[in-house]
Amino acid sequence: MIHVPEELAETQERYNGEAGRAFVAALPGRAEEFLGRWGLRLDGPSLHGVASLVLPVVRADGTPAALKLQLLDAETEGEPAALRAWAGDGVVRLLEHDPGTGTMLLERADHRRHLSRLGDEREAVRVLAGLLARLSVRAAPPGLRRLEAIAARMLARVPGAVARLGAEDAALLADCAAAVREVAGEPGDRLLHWDLHYDNVLGAEREPWLVIDPKPLAGDPGFELLPALTNLWDPDPAVIRWRFDLLTERLGLDRERARAWTLGRVLQNGLWEVEEGEDELGVDGVVVARALLAR
Repeated sequence: MIHVPEELAETQERYNGEAGRAFVAALPGRAEEFLGRWGLRLDGPSLHGVASLVLPVVRADGTPAALKLQLLDAETEGEPAALRAWAGDGVVRLLEHDPGTGTMLLERADHRRHLSRLGDEREAVRVLAGLLARLSVRAAPPGLRRLEAIAARMLARVPGAVARLGAEDAALLADCAAAVREVAGEPGDRLLHWDLHYDNVLGAEREPWLVIDPKPLAGDPGFELLPALTNLWDPDPAVIRWRFDLLTERLGLDRERARAWTLGRVLQNGLWEVEEGEDELGVDGVVVARALLAR
């Protein structure tokens, strides 16, 4: 029997409602189907993220792999195309893919070795910066979500969000929106991971560290930087600016453009928070935005 963790069922219920319940109910049968179709045997207990079930497996030739089953949506449907474009350069390889269900067979990394647990924060930032630099050199393949459309939708939602916030948060959100307007006409065309934080980097055999779980889109690499600033959280503005400077240097980015798109990620998160019923912005986004706006 395939075990579906209760935590995955709960998050699918919370975020996807009936579609999430149907996805969870179908998981045992779907897993059995692909174990047979791709000649796999289970090699450990079920793993999961917020949106996917991951089964450690072994292929017929003895190669360890990971069977990833997830609900197809706007964030996940581009993952196979992104993995093919990266072709294993700093990221896990795509071994098999079923377009109808979004099921993937992936190169296995070590889920017990997260970059977040390295024990040296500055070295972790350096590793992540190097991986971001490698991933962002590629042009995005056709068909992915585009930052241009995301930015336009964000800016259209700003007036409603500002009206629901206190004066200080409203002013900060407006400043973030103003920064995005300055760069929205040049949204970029690089292949972005969009969610590259320290827990999405795992130790591996082929390379010391490999990236997992992209939510890809096409755009400016500056839109990639915020998770590296807010994960392994340190609210010291000097630390935030050190990380930002390192990231922009390693990726070869114009710092003003990168600052604007990083403020765009703060804007995106703030809009989500307001639309979920919060009446103030998250502390980490506020601290990052103020650290960057003060430069």
